[in-house]
Amino acid sequence: MAELVFFSGTMDCGKSTLALQMDYNHRARGRGGVLFSCNDRAGDSRISSRLGLQTEAVEVHPATDFWEEVVHRRTHGERVDYLICDEAQFYTPTQVEQLARIVDEMDADVFAFGITADFRTRLFPGSQRLIELADRVQVLQVEALCWCGRRATHNARTVDGVMTVEGDQVVVGDVAMAEAAPPAGNVPAVGYETLCRRHFMRRVTAHSANLLAGKDQLLPFDEEVCTLPVRRG
Repeated sequence: MAELVFFSGTMDCGKSTLALQMDYNHRARGRGGVLFSCNDRAGDSRISSRLGLQTEAVEVHPATDFWEEVVHRRTHGERVDYLICDEAQFYTPTQVEQLARIVDEMDADVFAFGITADFRTRLFPGSQRLIELADRVQVLQVEALCWCGRRATHNARTVDGVMTVEGDQVVVGDVAMAEAAPPAGNVPAVGYETLCRRHFMRRVTAHSANLLAGKDQLLPFDEEVCTLPVRRG
């Protein structure tokens, strides 16, 4: 039976790597599939992994209709047994409903990959609808890490190295920019960084922690506490 499966996690947890691996595994068994992506770091019409792997994909726009896309391909003789949908947090709720309909009425598997919450810890509309409709929601087991070594649970946006919780929900950037020094010129550098909840709430990024350490200033909390288990009872 076909399924709609949502693979979720923070940045740096291997979602795109898994998407490419799943496509390889299914094609190796003779199945035909279509890859989709949206706002990939490598540019339009690509699925790319931070490990260096990438492949071509169909770019998803707000006007993209997945149902029509699959109908067109099948009526022109193309085999479509499954869809790989990367960066699914950027899809509209209507597009997610189209994916669910493809599973139910065309018996094609849909494997969606995306982060759940934005830099303000609010659910992306696409991710929310996937959680509501998916047959399975699977949290990836590869843990991204905060700069302090704890498991990263939040995606932080930085502008010129400083964490921000204001701005549009979708602004393309990359984790490599988060720790870099602000560039020369008037164009702000937008980056992203994964943080544990403690450092997200206190807005302490790797860049700001390094600045404090370079000035021989103590952090406004005991850093060792971040690595200790929480005692209950």
